[in-house]
Amino acid sequence: MREDTSNYRELFLNDTPMVDLRAPVEFKQGAFPSAISLPLMTDDERARVGTCYKQQGQEAAIKLGHELVSGEIKEARLVAWSEFCKANPEGYIYCFRGGLRSRTTQQWLKETGVEYPLVLGGYKALRNALLDVLEEVSAQLPFYIVGGKTGCAKTLMVNSLDNAIDLEGCANHRGSSFGRYVKPQHSQIDFENRTAIALLKQQNAGHSNLVFEDEGRIIGSVDLPRPVYLKMQTSPIAVIEDPFEVRLERLVNEYVISMVQSFTETYGLEKGHELCSEYLLNGLDKIRKRLGNERWQELRTEMLKAIDIHQKSNNYEAHLNWLSPLLQWYYDPMYDYQLSLKAERIVYRGNWQECHEYLQTALP
Repeated sequence: MREDTSNYRELFLNDTPMVDLRAPVEFKQGAFPSAISLPLMTDDERARVGTCYKQQGQEAAIKLGHELVSGEIKEARLVAWSEFCKANPEGYIYCFRGGLRSRTTQQWLKETGVEYPLVLGGYKALRNALLDVLEEVSAQLPFYIVGGKTGCAKTLMVNSLDNAIDLEGCANHRGSSFGRYVKPQHSQIDFENRTAIALLKQQNAGHSNLVFEDEGRIIGSVDLPRPVYLKMQTSPIAVIEDPFEVRLERLVNEYVISMVQSFTETYGLEKGHELCSEYLLNGLDKIRKRLGNERWQELRTEMLKAIDIHQKSNNYEAHLNWLSPLLQWYYDPMYDYQLSLKAERIVYRGNWQECHEYLQTALP
């Protein structure tokens, strides 16, 4: 049998498959990308055992746990764990602290002839290892920031560089009022875990610096990890300066065409169009106060017209009638102001290709 492990970083570097034995509510609050939820107890069972522990002590709680997870229930869970073990011979199991739940499961598996290792210290130790990575890499490696107005393909830039971290990808959100995707965002803990794993892999690859897209403190509903955010606030910036028309075309594709496709592929044509319309209108509503009622109403009217046209004819050109003034009235002035506060940190300006070459070849 492979030994139990405390080599947490190696598990993340290798995307090692893991069984998370914690209750579903614990998994939902935060987990790891390579982990699957196959709980020892349901939320209700866990709650009952917890109450018993508080009222009657550990021995009574353990006895109740064995009573709740017995017979056909135990057999069904053993089958699921065994199938995972056979499909992932290099994997591990863990519970919250690497204690009773994981050792009980390990013993039950052994009794069926399956010997499988656990993660010492469990979820808590794994999580702490990633929090250490956030601090460590932020302190050790120089950061460079990709700036530029909305539509400059900053995310495309970071995804084209070997030494870059896609924070928006980790957050599953594009960072603007129109930034959501069809699938919901990851939890705050999931976002931090994914970011830390990405940092760990870049550190392990031996890069001398890391590149990030210019982000605010919040991406959608999640906050940037504090060590990363603070380091970004003092890091040099390369600014992409692409023509207005080029940026506008990208936004039509990103905010409208690709989202229509995603919604309709996920929900079917009729429901997909309905949900995509809600996404566009909600995105505009989020910045109503900043636009002012008059401009918001004008853009909303144009957006509704454009939605009606693209649903009937698959023609997306009318979306330029609200996207163009949205850039001129809101996004461009906002970014000009934000960039003016960081002027002393700007080390390069150029079009997308020029910035790419600078970040790829000119950095130390």
